[in-house]
Amino acid sequence: MTTACAAASAVDESRCAELTAAMVRCDTRNPPGDETAIVPLLADVLAGLGARTEVFEPAPGRTSVLATVAGAGRPAEGRRPVLLINGHLDVVPVVEDDWTLPPFGGVLRGGLLYGRGACDMKGGIAAAIEGMRACFDAGEPPRCDVVFHLVADEETGGRWGTEALMRADRIAADAAIVPEPSELRVCVAERGVLLAEITVTGRAAHGSDPAVGRSAVADAARLASALHQADFGGTPHPLLGSPTCNVGVIRGGTAPNIVASSCILRVDRRVLPGQSERQALAELSALMHRLVPDVECTVEALAFAEASELEADHPFVGLVQSAAESARPVRGLFLGTDARFLRNQLGIPTVVYGPGSMTVAHSHDEYVAVAELAEASRTFAGVFTRFGESLFNKD
Repeated sequence: MTTACAAASAVDESRCAELTAAMVRCDTRNPPGDETAIVPLLADVLAGLGARTEVFEPAPGRTSVLATVAGAGRPAEGRRPVLLINGHLDVVPVVEDDWTLPPFGGVLRGGLLYGRGACDMKGGIAAAIEGMRACFDAGEPPRCDVVFHLVADEETGGRWGTEALMRADRIAADAAIVPEPSELRVCVAERGVLLAEITVTGRAAHGSDPAVGRSAVADAARLASALHQADFGGTPHPLLGSPTCNVGVIRGGTAPNIVASSCILRVDRRVLPGQSERQALAELSALMHRLVPDVECTVEALAFAEASELEADHPFVGLVQSAAESARPVRGLFLGTDARFLRNQLGIPTVVYGPGSMTVAHSHDEYVAVAELAEASRTFAGVFTRFGESLFNKD
């Protein structure tokens, strides 16, 4: 039996599920944003693997757990390769009345583990930790140093998590895996997002004679419909398709008997790799005025996260696919992850790979399949034992 097979065979499905459930029971909703409840659990588990651990807290309550598990064997050329596992601890809010099970109960039923964050992405973090536990149980410790960055604040942009670590110059690795839910496929590209606010201006009048005024609400409705159906042009990305725009918020008017003089739209505009915030905003503004030239409106950016990608034929991609024993092609994600910081700003070869599906992330009765937790754990065990003395070694 090979080293990788021995480590993968030592994966304990129940142990991984139990850790996922324990993490789910720690309420780390963001907003309001406070990850401290989960820190003792993870610090204890990682210390049990012999990791050097510390807490990184750039703002009160915005805690990330940093841990390094030293690999076995003599460092090559003065050091061992470093593999980074980056996963976020925060989860999105819940509407408890929508759930049929306790959102922070970590309930196991019918092979599925339910709870907020089970899929996105506490299950992926647990799978990576179980992969490491399996390596040690099999007597096959990794030949690389494995660094865990279990971070705050990904769900609202990463300012207090991965971005804060990057700005503090705390991230250095030869490659990285972000265990977001990917349906156990290796993801190498993701869209970026421009969140923007559009202000539509009309002219107030008495509601009994709307033709005298100009309704900003009516104009905003026309604009919203046009943006939803808009073709942004250009060549579709082979993994990410074409850009999209969703109008998620509309707010305007003061009373039903007044023709609205102002209306606000808030939009989610997805962008492809290579497009800057300035370019995305200018393109959106130009498109608005082309689609509805008679509507008076302005647009401003609220937030921006760039798209990112790694070459599909990069050796690290092949290593992870080999460890996953998957013939399925690489894929892209329409949403964004903290992988963008690692790929774009730091130049670290990064893939997204983990259990669960984004189709149930952020939904009520969120869940992850225990069988997928186990399969992901086996993949991580394989990567840890193959990412050895030579970078991206597949042997």
